[in-house]
Amino acid sequence: MNWRLLLAALASLLLSALASADEYLLGPGDVLRISVYGQQDMTSEVRVSESGFITFPLVGLIKATGVPAAGLELKIADALKKGGFVNKPEVSALITAFRSKQISVLGQVNRPGKFNLETTSTVADLLAMAGGTLTNAAADEIVLIQQRDGKTSRKSIDLLALFNQGDFSLNDKVENGDVIFVPRAPVFYVYGEVQRPGVYRLERNMSVAQAIAAGGGLTLRGSDSRLQVKRRSNGKTIETNPIQLDDSLLADDVLVVKERVF
Repeated sequence: MNWRLLLAALASLLLSALASADEYLLGPGDVLRISVYGQQDMTSEVRVSESGFITFPLVGLIKATGVPAAGLELKIADALKKGGFVNKPEVSALITAFRSKQISVLGQVNRPGKFNLETTSTVADLLAMAGGTLTNAAADEIVLIQQRDGKTSRKSIDLLALFNQGDFSLNDKVENGDVIFVPRAPVFYVYGEVQRPGVYRLERNMSVAQAIAAGGGLTLRGSDSRLQVKRRSNGKTIETNPIQLDDSLLADDVLVVKERVF
């Protein structure tokens, strides 16, 4: 991965980590350690149930989902006070295990898998948690898959625009169940009279001249006016002949450089 992209992703992760934990909304599966100042016998470790409740001594069931830990503290304190159990309760709720919000990061990253969200997080945060992208990853189009209200959406995100150009409008927030997919970078093939024939990464708006340069340039017998591109369309190979040096290549194009005619 481009080091600037990785550093930018790590910086984004650090800023999120410094953000207030109050932003995290509790959900089923989260585990909390709850204590009341001066009431040691009330200290409890609780898990948010699938129905969204916790059980706390004396007050019973309390709705926990959809509020931050600080909001749950207020709910418990209010219940203890109204029930006449503690006059001025000071409640502390510490999340010890984040289980309710998981994001999958798949494809060309160093550590693909599922990650638990501990704060409000973004695409850049999750890429950093996954160790950044691999060198063969596409930089200009990763995919964010989200499901909202029973509908699935796919959004392409340009990492070069996000990090190199600072377009943070592309740094979408992620929620439980989202999937980030990092595809393999597109490639092209160059054969014939070049110094290093083979397969190469296709950069954005790459020209035929740049492709030849990537292959080490022309051999002594190579001609930059006798070029041919083989391109697949609808399952069939189409030969584009002739082609100019300033023409652009597409993914999976095969560029053939022929011998010069004397």
